[in-house]
Amino acid sequence: MKNILKASSIIDVKIPALKDQSQTLARNGLRPNLNVILVGNNDASLRYVGNKEKFCQKIDAAFSLIRLPEDVSENDFLNKIHEMNTDPSVTGCFVQLPVPKHLQHLDITQLINPDKDVDGFHLNTVNDLYMGRLDKIIPCTPKGIVTLLKENNIKIEGSNVVIIGRSHIVGKPLCLLMQALNATVTLCHSRTKDLIEHTKNADIIVSAVGIPHLITKKHLNTIKKQILIDVGMNQLDGKLVGDIHFADVEDQVEAITPVPGGVGPMTVFSLMENLLKTTEIILQKRKS
Repeated sequence: MKNILKASSIIDVKIPALKDQSQTLARNGLRPNLNVILVGNNDASLRYVGNKEKFCQKIDAAFSLIRLPEDVSENDFLNKIHEMNTDPSVTGCFVQLPVPKHLQHLDITQLINPDKDVDGFHLNTVNDLYMGRLDKIIPCTPKGIVTLLKENNIKIEGSNVVIIGRSHIVGKPLCLLMQALNATVTLCHSRTKDLIEHTKNADIIVSAVGIPHLITKKHLNTIKKQILIDVGMNQLDGKLVGDIHFADVEDQVEAITPVPGGVGPMTVFSLMENLLKTTEIILQKRKS
């Protein structure tokens, strides 16, 4: 029987500890406080932000949503980021993407104060990951994937890991993280020749390309039971589906994440872990 790697069974158990940590930080002088800038009225972005606000409530962290109009000027947008970066009460912040076209030329991830970089996209954070400093902030989706694997007692060290997709948000940082955890990593992408050859040899397959049902039974090893991690969030025939064709592969794998209910919630959970981490770092700097 396949193992469905659901996020809820992990998150529900860990929330009380996060809440305790949040309340301890507040008693020590700094309450975790997440601020988010949202430009425009993108429905998906509103849902994502809403999920983060609800999670903040669960762990007794403060949350503020800074909403800006779709046609906000670049100057006003940058001023809001500066205010958020310098507000001493804010311990974690980010800009919810996407932003309107007239702001897309800005390298927004590098505009965030690295001490408050809960997303883990700033180059300072990437450098820490490159150097194998795993006690620092780790990008949320890669962090969530590793937590999901570890909590299900799935071995990473020594495993052959195939990652499909080389984005700055998932593929590349996950490659660095898995290498730091002593996995042997192959990073595949749109120019990879014979993807099937790589996936058949993998112990763990992570698909993060945003192509519905890209991975099917033909990509799998018929003898070796494999672990499949699906990062995809795609719309197909009015339904939310992943990059992996769940029904096609479910009987041939050792374990698989569902969509929804797998990597997505773990990403939000990791954001909350990062918020507590940035709060702790800021508090320590103020006391030193």
